[in-house]
Amino acid sequence: MIQFYAPEIESTGVLPETESGHCCRVLRMKEGDKIIVTDGKGHRYECVILDAHPKHTAVEILTMEEIHPWWGFQLELCVAPSKNADRIEWLVEKAVEIGVDRIILMKCNRSERKTLRTDRLEKIAISAMNQSLKGNKPEIIGPIDFKKIVTDGFEGFRCLGYCDDTYPLLSFANEYKGGNVRILIGPEGDFSPEEVSMAVENGYVPVTFGGSRLRLETAALYACVAAHVVGDNIKI
Repeated sequence: MIQFYAPEIESTGVLPETESGHCCRVLRMKEGDKIIVTDGKGHRYECVILDAHPKHTAVEILTMEEIHPWWGFQLELCVAPSKNADRIEWLVEKAVEIGVDRIILMKCNRSERKTLRTDRLEKIAISAMNQSLKGNKPEIIGPIDFKKIVTDGFEGFRCLGYCDDTYPLLSFANEYKGGNVRILIGPEGDFSPEEVSMAVENGYVPVTFGGSRLRLETAALYACVAAHVVGDNIKI
């Protein structure tokens, strides 16, 4: 099954140009072929192609079903962009495939990269959503200042990955008990002591992700997977 993304499919009946090109030029689909389309808002449509145009493929909607995130809780990854943009792009792809609701890019005291092309990350997220047959497109937000993130009153388990021994080293997998979760992953130079203190004052738990020192994108993906494992065990 191949899925396409068209946020306004229900009102327009037309695939966006990028998706139309992939459908007609790459996959060589034609009039009468059936395709699956999501609006990224929790709906999946079975459609039949009426006009296989490489820039604006027209379709007729046959059926619609609601697709909700199967994990059943809010999962947020807040990540300081790495100096190498390829690593964040890899993380976005894999996190969306596994399942994440929101990715927030953070501006930290020790961040080596202050800006990032979120439009490119959006395209990667859409591709990963289609590949993994999800019906909800995760939000990609930022960059946002660290202080604004930790003081916004997020409701759920709040934690940050931290390597220093200033605080007890607690395992994320042991501390997280399910439910909504926000995970903060700092830059290559880690969070500053001031940032850690601010986070702790606002209810964030300093945690580790196993016994190895991990790159920031590896730590973020570890946490994403661990959150799903804990959530699955609770549902069972």
